Amino acid sequence: MTPVLMRQWTIDDVHDLRILRAGLREEIVDADLFDPIAVVATEFATNVLRHGTPPATVRLLAEPGRLIVDVSDQDLVGEPQFGLRPRPMGEGGLGLFLVDTFAADCGWYRTERAKHTWASFPAPQ
Repeated sequence: MTPVLMRQWTIDDVHDLRILRAGLREEIVDADLFDPIAVVATEFATNVLRHGTPPATVRLLAEPGRLIVDVSDQDLVGEPQFGLRPRPMGEGGLGLFLVDTFAADCGWYRTERAKHTWASFPAPQ
């Protein structure tokens, strides 16, 4: 089944993260579901701003039984490092560890024009 687009945001700078969180809050009323999705979505978008090629395009998608956060940018070289242990505090690297912790599943892929990071979360039907 093809996921249904619930909402999409363009993140050009850190000020747009507040708009992203507010929009996610409008779409996800369940606090137990909102909190981990908001952490993951803002982490992915922040990684694009710091390490990728902004802007970040954040999409919230739905399939039966799950929600998906998909964040893309135009960095065709970088490769997200999922599954690594976090470095000591202050040295970075905690974000994708948090994604691994909060999401049911996560990963990344490339198209001809963009790199995508994604995470899925179980959702009530």
